[in-house]
Amino acid sequence: MALPLGLENKRQVYLAAALFSVVALIGGWELYTSFAGPSTPRPVPQVATPVKATAAAPATLAATQATAPSAQKLDNIGIDPSLHMDKLAQSENIEYEGTGRNIFSAESAPVKIPVPAASARPTVPVATGPPPPPPVPKPPAIDLKYFGYSQKSDKSFVAYFTHGEDVFVAKSGEIVDRRYKVGTIKANSVEVTDLSYNNTQTLSLAAF
Repeated sequence: MALPLGLENKRQVYLAAALFSVVALIGGWELYTSFAGPSTPRPVPQVATPVKATAAAPATLAATQATAPSAQKLDNIGIDPSLHMDKLAQSENIEYEGTGRNIFSAESAPVKIPVPAASARPTVPVATGPPPPPPVPKPPAIDLKYFGYSQKSDKSFVAYFTHGEDVFVAKSGEIVDRRYKVGTIKANSVEVTDLSYNNTQTLSLAAF
C-alpha cells in the first residue's frame, strides 16, 4: 500500500526527474559528436600570392622601352691616346700665388674665440694658516784650536788652546775667554761648550 506524499515532496521529485533528463540528453549528444566526426572536411582558406612589382608583363615592358629615351652611345673615334709632355709641363709649372686664403673654405677669416666673461661671484680669499716659524739658526763653530795637552801627577789632563794670538791653558771644568767651558779632555780631542748658545762641540787635536 503506497503512502501518500505531500505536495512539496512531489515538486522535489518532479524537479529531480527533469534535471536527470536534461543531463542524460547533454551526455548523449556529447558522445554522439565525439564518435561521429564531420563527414566533409573544412574548407582551407586560400592565401593570395603577392606579385613582385619588378615582374612586369612582356607587353608592359615593351611599351616602357618604347617610350623611354635611349642612352647616348660613345665610341673611340677621334680620341688621341698619346701623352702631350708640353701640356703636362705647363700644368706642373703653375705656382699658386694667393693671399693665404683657404681656397677650400668659403669663410677663410680666422675664427674669433670669445673671451669668457668674468664670473659674477666675488673672489673669496683662501684662508691660509700662519706662516711657519723661521728655522732656528745653527750656532757658530767654536773658535778655539786644541793644539796639545799635558798630564799631571794625578793622571789628569791639561789642554792648551789658541784663540787668535792668545794662548790658554785649562783643565776640565774651567772657562776659556769668559765664554767656552772645557769638558772632557782626551789625547786626541776635547769637549768644549759655548755658553752663549749652550752648544757643545768636540774639538780635534790640530796638527801644526
